[in-house]
Amino acid sequence: MAFDGHDLNDYLQSAINVAKAGGELIIETFYKEKSIETKSSSADLVTETDKAVEKLIFSTLKNKYPQHSFIGEESVSDGEAVEYTDNATWMVDPVDGTCNFVHSFPTVAVSIGLTINKQAVVGVVYNPILNEMYTAIKGGGAFLNNKPIKVSGQTGL
Repeated sequence: MAFDGHDLNDYLQSAINVAKAGGELIIETFYKEKSIETKSSSADLVTETDKAVEKLIFSTLKNKYPQHSFIGEESVSDGEAVEYTDNATWMVDPVDGTCNFVHSFPTVAVSIGLTINKQAVVGVVYNPILNEMYTAIKGGGAFLNNKPIKVSGQTGL
């Protein structure tokens, strides 16, 4: 599938591959004692795994797509300047649910999104502990472990 001259399927597959690689780092450290730092508050945590996963994702994607831009939760919180433009931009939360990760609660994920012209075109959320891979591509639907998912028809609580 193409968008504005870009091969979204290639981008999606790259995001899936690097999310799995990041997920392996999470699995390796999930039940181990973690080195924890705080960012803006005592509830805003970062671990060595957060930093390692972001570094892995960025180095892999920058190698394949050197012309793209990158925004990462950990690099931004460390003070890296961000300029959000129409350029193809990867946005990453390397350990989405760091507090859960610290306490070995299995609701944790690698979250990767790609925008082009400030429009979300690819998304991957991978929970390596539960082996759940959520993927979406602009105009192509959303999937959980390669099976289509959709919002419910429920209109009330």
